[in-house]
Amino acid sequence: MAKKPPAPPTKPRPGLVLVGLFGAAVGLRGELRLQSFTQDPLAIADYGDLTDVAGARIFAIEALREGGKGALVARVKGVSDRNGAETLTNLEIYADRARMPAGDEDEYYISDLIGMTAVDSLGEPIGVIVDAPNYGAGDILEVAPVGGGETLLFPFTRAVVPDVDLIARRVTIVAPVEVAGEGDKDSI
Repeated sequence: MAKKPPAPPTKPRPGLVLVGLFGAAVGLRGELRLQSFTQDPLAIADYGDLTDVAGARIFAIEALREGGKGALVARVKGVSDRNGAETLTNLEIYADRARMPAGDEDEYYISDLIGMTAVDSLGEPIGVIVDAPNYGAGDILEVAPVGGGETLLFPFTRAVVPDVDLIARRVTIVAPVEVAGEGDKDSI
């Protein structure tokens, strides 16, 4: 019998920011490891109720402590035993964007970028930002092109993205030669 392919990852509903990931159960009383993606790891408990990617399940952190080697251990309201904690293992948790602090200049939440229009240096539309992944070598803007087709990937650097206008919901992209397709293959 053929294996069922995994479901595609679910995109968070607008207004949510990924702040952490529940890990393995710890002990028998419902505690579990928590990987925090916030600048101050313990601040994850300061953003109020957290939710799953769909916004369907709510999680209130009742207690949070350091568990050694940089790990956090959390107790979640309504989870009182190991079995309950195990059901949350590997679950991404999100906070409401409105509860997040404002970023410094040139700092952006991915949720703020998604849906913004990407334009070239002349102001002509390139497409719409659909994601901003980071695979380890730096942030990338993934843009669904105006004419359809495969998404375009642009490094999210000052040289390639010289302007981000959160008010106008627009970013300017100066595509590198390799992406723009204007370069001579012999010179690359």
